[in-house]
Amino acid sequence: MKLFPYGHATHPQWQMAAALVLAQLRAQMALHGYAANPTLALLYITDHYATDAQDILEYLSGELPLVTDWSGTVGVGISSNNVEYFDEPALAVMLLELPTDQYRIFSGVAPLGMGFEVNTALVHADGSTPDVVELIAELAHRTDAGFLFGGLSSSRSVSVQFAVAADGNISGQGAASGVFSGGMSGVAFGPGVGLVSRVTQGCVPVSAARTVTAADGNLILELDGIPALDVLLEDLHVTLDKPQEAIEAVRSTLVGLVEAGDELVRQTGNFGNDVMVRHIIGLDPARRGVAIAAPVQQDSRMAFCQRNMQAARADLMRVCAEIREELEPQEMPLQTANALMASELESAPHPARRIAGAVYVSCTGRGGPHFGGPSAELQLVRRALGDVPLVGFFAGGEIAYDHLYGYTGVLTVFTT
Repeated sequence: MKLFPYGHATHPQWQMAAALVLAQLRAQMALHGYAANPTLALLYITDHYATDAQDILEYLSGELPLVTDWSGTVGVGISSNNVEYFDEPALAVMLLELPTDQYRIFSGVAPLGMGFEVNTALVHADGSTPDVVELIAELAHRTDAGFLFGGLSSSRSVSVQFAVAADGNISGQGAASGVFSGGMSGVAFGPGVGLVSRVTQGCVPVSAARTVTAADGNLILELDGIPALDVLLEDLHVTLDKPQEAIEAVRSTLVGLVEAGDELVRQTGNFGNDVMVRHIIGLDPARRGVAIAAPVQQDSRMAFCQRNMQAARADLMRVCAEIREELEPQEMPLQTANALMASELESAPHPARRIAGAVYVSCTGRGGPHFGGPSAELQLVRRALGDVPLVGFFAGGEIAYDHLYGYTGVLTVFTT
């Protein structure tokens, strides 16, 4: 598998941004080591271009006739290697050269059939879709690997997804254009496509780990047999006698949840991969409960948490290191090792890394400012993985395995 050509650009006029991206793609396709005959494209646009989504798709697909399959979505921000675009008009494209029998485009009007063996899938979903959490879990359980990667579209205007296959229309969608609103879409991959995926957390616990001993829907009533509100106030060192101080403390606090038996806090003090972070949406003084933005099951494990820049940076570096360790051989010829070290100094792609391309989906609550500066999050990824092809978007919720996360990043690489 060769490196995936990719391009990204910003411009007030989408036509100019698209032309700049096409120039980058064509230049890379002419280089040795990059894919020259891709058939699948991932397209991400910021919400400044959302109303022009149909025109953008038609223009790009017309200029890239070899590419018959398209998938993607909109975000309030998008990303590519070493850069993120927030609050500005931008688009990013990556072209994948994969065996055509090893992937399928799907959407709400053309769901995955029984004739394709799904190992895993890239999923784009609309957060307003009813029962989206259950739909994500159901789709994950239909995959052989048991995991998905992707995220919820994020937009301050219209929310769109791209899903085009073969001649531009998925079988069953009739005259549909390939631009959708609502539901789920994406790319299902077969066992012949190598993928490595990791979740990085952006919050750290600020309390002890506890068990939910009583709950009612979204309301946590008891933690370890103690009224949940009393526990929260004690952990935050506030009291309802000083309501303004208490409100400010609660607003900066979230809840990390896992099912009974899953890892909540690692030995390092950071959250485990299965932790789902949810907002506190209210307090119930009468029942001494704490309401959060998700249903809570009795016997779940939880900890109060807060966003933390240093912890987020450290955890992102950790998952990048895990990916590199999994992909790079334990032993390699001295000449290859020296070449790899030299390419690291230049951040140049190298076959020894075995990365053809990557997709990074991060939370809209993360991004550069949370990591210390503009594009700092993507610069950390580049520093760890090298100058590999990468595109992605900032999501209203991140999809990994069979969960819908928050305040996380989901990094997935395609292996050569």
